[in-house]
Amino acid sequence: MPNQIADPQGDPAAWAQALKAQALKEGFALAGLAAIPGSGQLQMRSAALDRWLQAGHQADMAWMNDPRRRAVESLLPGVRSLLAVGLNYYVGQNQAAGAPRIARYGWGRDYHRLIDQRLRRLGRWLEQQVPGCRWRACVDTAPLLDKAWAEEAGLGWIAKNSNLISRSHGSWLLLGHLLTDLALPPDKPATPLCGSCSRCLEACPTGALPEPFVLDSRRCIAFHTIENREPSLPIALHGWVAGCDICQEVCPWNQHQAQPNPDPELQARPWILEASSETLLGWGEQQWDQALRASALRRIKPWMWRRNLRAAKQASPKNGPQENT
Repeated sequence: MPNQIADPQGDPAAWAQALKAQALKEGFALAGLAAIPGSGQLQMRSAALDRWLQAGHQADMAWMNDPRRRAVESLLPGVRSLLAVGLNYYVGQNQAAGAPRIARYGWGRDYHRLIDQRLRRLGRWLEQQVPGCRWRACVDTAPLLDKAWAEEAGLGWIAKNSNLISRSHGSWLLLGHLLTDLALPPDKPATPLCGSCSRCLEACPTGALPEPFVLDSRRCIAFHTIENREPSLPIALHGWVAGCDICQEVCPWNQHQAQPNPDPELQARPWILEASSETLLGWGEQQWDQALRASALRRIKPWMWRRNLRAAKQASPKNGPQENT
């Protein structure tokens, strides 16, 4: 039989609450539990991934087709439960007017490191409570349906712009997961609450959201500024040079539920808030190396920054969204 946490009164539900409470102590805004293999809603999300891949919406992100993404058991044999956590990365700062636009997820310290470190501390805490239990920490670099499992664990629902939205924090959340072979009572999967709203679809300037719940990476500003390794870009950047937050900025849930996080690890680096395009274009390799240390934005190489900065300064097409060809 799988390991099962039990307090002196034999109440696994109390231990599930203790685990989630410990996650909040680690600085996560939200925590919820899901049971493996998940509900029918999780299976629906897996089928949606297959349709998305078949349509070619992943562009050249071949890692999205990793078969382990559909089989969480391959990441931790014997897994019985999954703890999903959300790190609120919204901060009470804004970029200066005219600064090259950079998505908020990259303003502070590399979230991969932050979430991984905190999940590992949580895993070690869990192992102290139940010696011999097994666990694995996963950030978005792991082949896991991270948003689908977060939805399954009740953190929020997958919205029409493909982001996860929480009732309490909107979509300014970075996700992590702790897999364990312990059997813990799950939380109720979240219910979608986008309703008839379509602001995100209407606001996307490149047509990257052709229909609700479908993101076409081939038209996405975030994809092209971060992943595209070609010398020129097939879409207009509309002022963005690293990622894009347009579909989040127009979301009513973010306009009303965003909560600034004072965590010093998440606060924006001064150059992101203040530097001009001219200043950044003048940076050499050493300046970029220093500016991007311990940053998720390091994935964007200096030559790509220069490419993006030049492209972002170009006028956007006047005849509507520019399609990928």
